[in-house]
Amino acid sequence: MNITFKDLIKLWGEPCNQKGIDLDLPIAHISTDSRTIEKGDFFVPLVGNTFNGHDYLDRAFDIGIQAAIVSEQFNGLVPTSIPHWVVPDTLYAYQQIALLHRRKLNLPVVAVTGSVGKTTTRELIRAVLSPLGEIVASSGNENNDFGVPKTLLRGSETDAAFVLEMGMRGLGQIERLSRAAEPDIAVITNVGQAHIGILGNRENIAKAKSEITSYLKSDGVVIIPFGDNLLEKALLEKWSGRIVRVEIEDNSLNCLGCNDEHLASQDIEPDYISQIDKQNNLIFFEGSKFKLPLEGRHNAMNFLMALTVATELGLSIKNLDQLKINLPMGRNRLVECGQYLVLDETYNASPESVIASLELLVSKPGRHFAVLGTMLELGSESISLHQKVLKRAVELGLAGIVFVSCGEEFHIIKKIIKELPNYDVVRTPRAAATSLLSWLSPGDNILIKGSRKLELEKVLPYLQ
Repeated sequence: MNITFKDLIKLWGEPCNQKGIDLDLPIAHISTDSRTIEKGDFFVPLVGNTFNGHDYLDRAFDIGIQAAIVSEQFNGLVPTSIPHWVVPDTLYAYQQIALLHRRKLNLPVVAVTGSVGKTTTRELIRAVLSPLGEIVASSGNENNDFGVPKTLLRGSETDAAFVLEMGMRGLGQIERLSRAAEPDIAVITNVGQAHIGILGNRENIAKAKSEITSYLKSDGVVIIPFGDNLLEKALLEKWSGRIVRVEIEDNSLNCLGCNDEHLASQDIEPDYISQIDKQNNLIFFEGSKFKLPLEGRHNAMNFLMALTVATELGLSIKNLDQLKINLPMGRNRLVECGQYLVLDETYNASPESVIASLELLVSKPGRHFAVLGTMLELGSESISLHQKVLKRAVELGLAGIVFVSCGEEFHIIKKIIKELPNYDVVRTPRAAATSLLSWLSPGDNILIKGSRKLELEKVLPYLQ
């Protein structure tokens, strides 16, 4: 850690119990988890909805920490041998330390947000930038107020860049994450309808995503898909710097979830225009062709974003055929499961991502089945968006759908999918597997996708 006690004094003033401290001493490894804290660590007890790290300060003191930050709400005593700062909000203090560390390292920071494809785009950017050296990227669910600073604090002088995923549960969150990271490049993959139940409409979703530019470096750039008028409008209210627009010719995914009234005016031109071949295997970008590292037209757009990031950072992108993409379980994973080919998309679901996955499914030779689940957080739009997705599934000619329902859309769904040769609506993954197995033959293709709460990955063992 390249941060000293003197640096922290500039943030919060003199610490309590500072007698005898060497102010030029670097602070030790920062721990926020009392279960894994070790002697000599710098402890920051965080407070969440279901936990309060201050409840475990006595254990941290007994272990022998170097120093601590505690909330002004803490009513206990700190041993006189332990230097500490008292702050209004330990989470904000944690983010301040992470930002200070980021500034001292002075590595390029790429921040990624969007309704769909954040994690995939993050991993594609990480892979494309790997020729620069070690890339520190978000992992797991490190896309929130706790995770972004944690990722930044993993960085060291030997690393080449950061790639940070930024999620949100409402207005204001991405602005806080942008403040903690001060990105050099911001990527907004799209503005879809995920979380519309929280934010109410696509206009507010666009505003929330545009918050990523709140602390974007003044000479930085935001990269967006070409054609989304709502996103353009929201960005112009937040950002006066460069906007780079990317487009795949004849690709409806350029403006995910847009209708005609939301398309950008004709006087705006894309900065990078790419094409993909008819087999969806190759993408043509800036005079070169690249093999798509992930299947699906939607992933071509994600890859285009990654290529654009590399270009904006001045990286040569001539030899990118051996990219190693490390996607988490349940995302864009093709699995030979017994006698069947399964597209495992069990991590989560939104209207746009389900339709994209269905279109990838039907590109496979053979019959096509899907186990789909309720898409949550869609609010008053839930019924209409479920109808839209299922009608698209029927149009694509699937051989059968099992829908795992945990909401009021139960009867609406059955009315739509009864047009298919095989259909069922159930309440559990086990029941879904039972119906599905009664229809399948060797060589069939299956998509499994639903919101995280439904745990549709539990269907997979039954297919072995």
